[in-house]
This record gives sequence, structure tokens and C-alpha cells, in this order.
Amino acid sequence: MQYRKLGNTGLDISILGFGAMRLPEIQKGDDFYIDEDKAFPLMQRAQELGINFFDSAPYYCHKNSEAAMGRALKAVRDKVYLSTKLPYEEYKQKGDLRRALERSLTRMETDYIDFYHFWGINKGTAETIIKENIMDEVRECKEQGLLRYISFSFHDAPENMKYIIDNIDFASVLCQYNLLDRSHEEVIKYANERGVGTVIMGPVGGGRLSPPTDLYEKLTGKKSSATYEIALRFVMGNPHVSCALSGMENMDMLEKNVAIANNAGEITESEWDKIKEALGEVIKLRDLYCTGCNYCMPCPADIEIPKLFEYYIHANVFGLGDGIKGAYKWYKKSPWGEGKVFEHCTDCGLCEKKCPQKLNIRKELERVCAALDAL
Repeated sequence: MQYRKLGNTGLDISILGFGAMRLPEIQKGDDFYIDEDKAFPLMQRAQELGINFFDSAPYYCHKNSEAAMGRALKAVRDKVYLSTKLPYEEYKQKGDLRRALERSLTRMETDYIDFYHFWGINKGTAETIIKENIMDEVRECKEQGLLRYISFSFHDAPENMKYIIDNIDFASVLCQYNLLDRSHEEVIKYANERGVGTVIMGPVGGGRLSPPTDLYEKLTGKKSSATYEIALRFVMGNPHVSCALSGMENMDMLEKNVAIANNAGEITESEWDKIKEALGEVIKLRDLYCTGCNYCMPCPADIEIPKLFEYYIHANVFGLGDGIKGAYKWYKKSPWGEGKVFEHCTDCGLCEKKCPQKLNIRKELERVCAALDAL
């Protein structure tokens, strides 16, 4: 296993991290439980193979992930770094943060957490953290030995990540970055230069880059069905990335990802640049369809127009049909509601009036949804 420094912490963390959000589960009636016979050996094997960064959160795996991760790694606690998160929406007044932290400590059966993240904050929440001096409460917990490093996870615009780095003293950031989404590439470099460690979530595009596709050949000129391999190597090939976090569900996935991590250095800077150049050409083709500017939103019928176009582009331009099939199915019907598609269009034409590309959105949306339904 290769290791890299995590910002200014001085810690060497494995270039491949274990994300404990997709642990094997068992359903009994309406309740879900961690399948300990599979999940515990999986995390223990990961540690044996050299992974030392394990990340969880209070809501992962039907709220069972933290406890499973803590118990599975209890015997090697001094050899691993455990990471979890503060659900910021639960913070209403002073003391809430400490209570949330103590709940995580209890679930994980540990005296301290190595990396405690403000979960999914943006510029607005960052401004509140500064205004209400919430970091003082976190520092108190740190001084008392309940946590070692203060971090944040992030899903907002790159310029807002820069704002947070410039205005709050965080040890590391957990953000998305992959072949399909390079919007944070420059700010990841900026974070690294400022001594803020960078841990990457979604290195295989939330599973979209996991199934076999022809994207590998498009980017390298070589035939291979292992798209997830080039995806992981791309992220790990970025010298400003400290760790790529993967939600590994089984031993086969773990062994394959570790093998990739062990050879991550094979991508030279020139090779990495060639991949980016080839990806740029693919993206140019993508932009002939939709640039994802979001000017067409909001839709009066609540149709997520850019998302549906993105699904189509990823399936037909990037060749990621197998991965997009599940994402589209989830969009149409998830536990949080049903996503609207072309059949819900009211034919108002407002989207086309706002589109800078002058796309015939209504006609294209019908075609896009039909193509996605056929995946």
C-alpha cells in the first residue's frame, strides 16, 4: 500500500481509504442490520492490506455503520484512523455538537475520533460557523482528547470550498472528484498548497464508472473493460490528492482496488495529462448536447432537466449505460420521492426560452427519456 501525507497533520494515510457507507446488510421485516459475518472480515482484511483510513457517518447503513466500523476495528484501533461526521442540521445550540460527538464515540466504542467532519457544509453554513464561534466548541472537544483533527465534507461550488479553506482552520476536506466531475481539480490543488489534506469521495463516479464501458479505450487507446481501474488511477494519479475513498462492498472489490492502489504510481505526469486531454475531447462532444449550465431551471413541472441530460450524456457519450441505468431508476423512484420525467412536461416552453444553447429541450427531453427507459 502506498501512503501520502495528509496536509499539515504529519500523518501518512493510505492512498486508498475505506468508505463504510455500503457495508453488507441483512433485512428483517422493515429493519436493516449489518451482516457482521461479511462486513467485519471485509474491514479487517482492508486493514491487513494496508488501508488505515476508515470513514463513516451517523446515517450510513440505516444508522448502523459507525457501530460496525468501530467494533470491527477495535482490536487494531491504534493502527487506523477513524473518521465520522457531525450532521450540521442537528446543531441548534451550544452543546449539541458535543452531544453528537459523544453519541458517535459511544457507537464506535472508542475514546477519540481521528477526523471529525462538519458534514456537507457550504458557504452559508461556514459563515454561520464563523459568526457563532462554533469552532470554539470543537476546539474544546479537541483539547479534551475527544477528537484529533477537525475537517469538513463538501458538495458545494469550488469557489465556496476555497472560501472555507481561507476562513476556517480545517485539517482536511472530503470532496467529490472523478473522471466525470473535475470541477474541484484546481481547488484541490489549492487546498494541498495551503496544507489542507484532500480525501476524495466518489472516485468512480458514485458507481457510474464501475461497470465495463468503452471509456477506458477512449481515454488510453488501449482495450480494457476495467473502467473503474482508470477511474481510480486517475484520481490517485493527481499528486494533490491524499486519499481516494471507496465504498467497498465485498472482498473481490477490495482486492481489486488494493491492487490498483499498489500500482497507482504507474501513471506518470505526462500520462495523466494525456488522459485529461483525451477526456477534454470527450467532454467537447458532450457539450454539443448540453453544457449543464442550469439556466433552464427551475422547471414549473419539477423536471430535473440538466440531470436527465447528464444521464443521457454519460450513457451515450461516455459509454456508461450500465452504471446510469441504476441511477436513472433511482431518480425515477427513490425513498425520497419520484423524479419527474418527460411525461410530466406541461409543454410550457419556458426552458427553451432560457437555454443559451438554443436547444429544442422539449423534443430532446422526450428522446432522452425514451433512451434512458430503454437502457
